[in-house]
Amino acid sequence: MPTPERTTLPAIVAAGEQILDADGLDAVTMVAVAQRVGVRAPSLYKRVSSRRELIGMIAAAAADDLRAQLLAADPGDGDPRQRLEDLVVAVRTFARSRPAAYRLVFSAGEEDVLSHEQLLAASAPLFAVVAELARPDEALEAARTITAWVTGFIAMELGGEFRLGGEVDAAFDYGIARLADAITARPH
Repeated sequence: MPTPERTTLPAIVAAGEQILDADGLDAVTMVAVAQRVGVRAPSLYKRVSSRRELIGMIAAAAADDLRAQLLAADPGDGDPRQRLEDLVVAVRTFARSRPAAYRLVFSAGEEDVLSHEQLLAASAPLFAVVAELARPDEALEAARTITAWVTGFIAMELGGEFRLGGEVDAAFDYGIARLADAITARPH
């Protein structure tokens, strides 16, 4: 008779997400996750081949969570400028509530573990509204511009880099309004 399973892949990923959110990416180790789910580290290898694979699963779960939050923020109809603002605010809210998960999703560094398809799925709501604002031949460039500004702003905010005073929320609102102006299609 085989031994009963003491954990599941979803439980392993959830434990990894909890560790990531509480203590950061470096704290996500096979030993820490195993302890969190109540097994020994070698038992995890029945479900996950390596830490890199585990980090990939955690990143995919975080990207799915971000996508769900973006879909909830955008009803898919109405003023595209307002929808763009709502989506960007949702990204910022996600980053503030889960900074380590946000960095993992948006990082192309050593832990670049999300596939092209996973990134496309996570960003689809933003691309859709940007495509409504920009000319069709400029939609990708417009989406990249918005994404670069948002991720840069958020990185500075999370890093405590806005040190000159003033209202950071007002700067955020100003930036997204100016970018919406910039990408909105104009007749030639």
